[in-house]
Parts: sequence; C-alpha cells; structure tokens
Amino acid sequence: MPSIVQLRASKALTVRAAADAFLDSLRNPNTVRSYSTGVGKTAERIGEARPLGSVVDDEIGEALELLWGTAAVNTWNARRAAVLSWLAWCAEYGYDAPAVPPWAKRLAVPDSETPARSKMAVDRLIARREVHLREKTLWRMLYETAGRSEEILGVNIEDLDLAARRCPVKAKGARSKARRRGQAREDCVLETVYWDAGTARLLSRLLRGRTRGPVFVTHRRPGPGKIVSPRDVCPDTGLARLSYGQAGTLLDEHTAVRGPGTGWDLHEYRHSALTHLGEQGASLLMLMAKSRHKKPENVRRCFKPSPEAIAELTSLLAPGDVRR
Repeated sequence: MPSIVQLRASKALTVRAAADAFLDSLRNPNTVRSYSTGVGKTAERIGEARPLGSVVDDEIGEALELLWGTAAVNTWNARRAAVLSWLAWCAEYGYDAPAVPPWAKRLAVPDSETPARSKMAVDRLIARREVHLREKTLWRMLYETAGRSEEILGVNIEDLDLAARRCPVKAKGARSKARRRGQAREDCVLETVYWDAGTARLLSRLLRGRTRGPVFVTHRRPGPGKIVSPRDVCPDTGLARLSYGQAGTLLDEHTAVRGPGTGWDLHEYRHSALTHLGEQGASLLMLMAKSRHKKPENVRRCFKPSPEAIAELTSLLAPGDVRR
C-alpha cells in the first residue's frame, strides 16, 4: 500500500490507488467492511486505472444510480455515504477529485420525517472530545441560529458581526435586488441570523486571528486542478470552503450507529432548535421570525414536541386539586 506522501508525489493518482488509500486510512474494521462495497464497486464502475482527476461529478452520480438506483433506500444512503466520505477524504488531502453531484441526493426513509434531537443529545455531541473544533462550531451555530446548512456554510468572516452576534446570509429563494449600473447580477436580498454565547465562544477559538475568507474551511488546500471561486478560498491560508457534502459526511461519521448513512442530518439542528423554542413557549410568529419561514405550515412541520413536553402540557388539564 503506498503511503500518503508517495501518493502526493504521484502525478496521476488512479481511482484504485485513491480507494485503497482511503480504506487503509480507516481504523475501525466494521467501517472498513461497510465502506468497501460502496467504494470498491464505484471504483470498478468508473474505471480503476483512470486518473482520479479525470473523473467528473456526473460520472460518480451515474455510477451510484446504475449500481444502487433501484436498491432499498437504506442501501442507497449507505453506499452514497461511503462514496461521499471517500471523495471528501481525497479533497481533504489535496487530491484533484470529483464530488457526489447534488442531484444524487440522500433519500428520506419512507414514512419518516426529519427528527428533532433532544437538547441534551445536541449538547453531548458537541462536547465530545474527539470532535474537532470546526465541527463543534458549525453544529452549535446551526443549532443556535436555526439556519439552513447551506446558509451557514456560505458565511465569510467579513460578514460576521461578532459583537452583536449576527450576520447576513443568502437565504433559500432569495430575491435579486433591483440592478443598477455596474451592480453584480448575483446581488440579492439578504436575511439575518442570530446566535448566542455558545457559538460566540467557539467562533473566537476557531478564527484565531483570521479576518477574511470562509468561516468553515477544509484542513488542506484544494488540488492544483481544482477550480474554486475566490470567495470560497481563504486568501491568507489557501484553504477552501467546507462543502455541504463534506460537512454532512463528518456529522454522519460521528453519529452513525447502524453503518454509514444512518447518522444525523445537518438539517436536524434547525428542526431541533425550533422544537426546543416552541416547547419553551415561543409563539408561531416568533418561530417564523427566527427560522425566516414564509408559511406557517412549514414551521409546524419543523415543530415536533417531545413526549415529555406533551405530557407536561396534558398535566394542565388535571383537576385543580391533583395538578402536578
């Protein structure tokens, strides 16, 4: 098995070499067994002898579709998660690698909804020692802002108002501003998200003197053949913005208990935050203001009171002389 140093020196890292190096980097034998099928068969499908840098995103998606497009939802999610983790690992080590295309999405299990995790579960996960500071900060910020994952991952340091604990984000379906002469076409109406002390403490540690560029970045620079927008690269370190796929893979790795693809989803932080605020008595209008939903029914879908909260509410109906 070639070392990472040897692989970096190679001018044309093959698909097979990249797959073997990734699987060899895994320490848990169960994880190796779970990932081997997804990574191995995908590598065979796209061509093991090809340079990894010659593979495009859509080829990855097509391979997944051909191999597991008609499989059970859990199987699709598990194989997709394995390939996602493999390609994220390649990107982290600076290899010129493709990504799982956005259209090859993780599927929702039939008759299931995005769950709301308990506040204790959220706090315990973020407090775990083996979780990197970057992930701790991202997860806490997602929870306290109740923001969408794409919004928070897209924030740059220049956007942050650290004193007021807020920043503008490009929201889902954001309207374009009325264009004036010389104004960029992508200028759009921004919305504001707010966080509290937990995020503030972690942000100060994460930034460590950085004053510009993406808040959440990878640990390594993008490969020489990777084309990245200037806004998505830290001008001081050269590190690229952390992608949604990479962030989702990291969360799954820390929370999966029944194999890859079975862990938490990034959107669960938004749902959990709104549920906890609702349980504390926040009105529907305040939940809409916090989440920036435009329709009340969308907020109601996110608000999933716990059994304990329902039981506490029910206790209010007891006779006055036996009320808890």
